[in-house]
Amino acid sequence: MVSPDVLARARRGDPRAFEEVVRATHRRSYTLALRLVGDRQDAEDVTQEAYLRAYRSLRGFREDARFETWLYRIVTNTAISHLRRRGRFGDLVRDEQGVPEPPLPADASDERAVDRDRLATALGALSPAMRTVVLLKDVYGLSCAEIGQEVGATEGAVKVRLHRARARLRELLFEPEAAGDA
Repeated sequence: MVSPDVLARARRGDPRAFEEVVRATHRRSYTLALRLVGDRQDAEDVTQEAYLRAYRSLRGFREDARFETWLYRIVTNTAISHLRRRGRFGDLVRDEQGVPEPPLPADASDERAVDRDRLATALGALSPAMRTVVLLKDVYGLSCAEIGQEVGATEGAVKVRLHRARARLRELLFEPEAAGDA
């Protein structure tokens, strides 16, 4: 977390303070970029571009949200722009009309543990659009409305995509387990 003092100095243009901001936030920013774009080199490029955008916009940061949340939105927007340039983001709202599946009962889903490698593999198997909404909602805590603003979709479309992404993750993570138990 970036201290208010460091952030204030960075907003006044102190380059050393901005270096402290980068040191304090780089790991999570890079991890978000990597999860969104799926390639280490691309994630490095996205992270660098996001920090450049943040530096240019820092004086306009209004502090109506946590700085880290603001920064992660910049990283997300940069990653989405990167994926769109590469033609890999797809259309977030293309299956908005589908009927969602019912969620698993709480007792069925809460007791299953998943290791990091399996989760990373399952996330990587999702489309970039699905992966984006899951990460922004479940890892970075954005609301569906905020995610919709970030990706240019309606809140309803984000909810549908989130539901489908979670259902697909359940399939990828737990269906083989069930088949192995039979």
